[in-house]
Amino acid sequence: MVKFLKPNKAVVMLQGRFAGRKAVIIRSFDEGTRDRPYGHCLVAGISKYPSKVIRKDSAKKTAKKSRVKAFIKLVNYTHVMPTRYTLDVDLKEVVTPDVLVSKDKKVTAAKETKKRLEERFKSGKNRWFFSKLRF
Repeated sequence: MVKFLKPNKAVVMLQGRFAGRKAVIIRSFDEGTRDRPYGHCLVAGISKYPSKVIRKDSAKKTAKKSRVKAFIKLVNYTHVMPTRYTLDVDLKEVVTPDVLVSKDKKVTAAKETKKRLEERFKSGKNRWFFSKLRF
């Protein structure tokens, strides 16, 4: 079988708290691990999308509307739907599987992920990734 759930592939979450949210695969575990003996992947995604920015907004209001909120999660392959899009954000050194062990490491990694995703949004690239699936 062809391996298509590769790093930097954009996916849509299908189950759980973040169902309907977009995420990007950081690392995939095809054979599983000892504690998760099934195919799964480490994803970082958007739990709160940026709002629509219009021209008449002030700089302060534009900055507030451009905020995103990120999440980091280990997800079963059956709970993600791959898309044709890729997102070339360098999150590999920020988000690692050992980050999920403690709460404070996860929070700091989520903050760094949020910062990098906001930079990507403000650059204007990958517009599909930063829009909601449905309105």
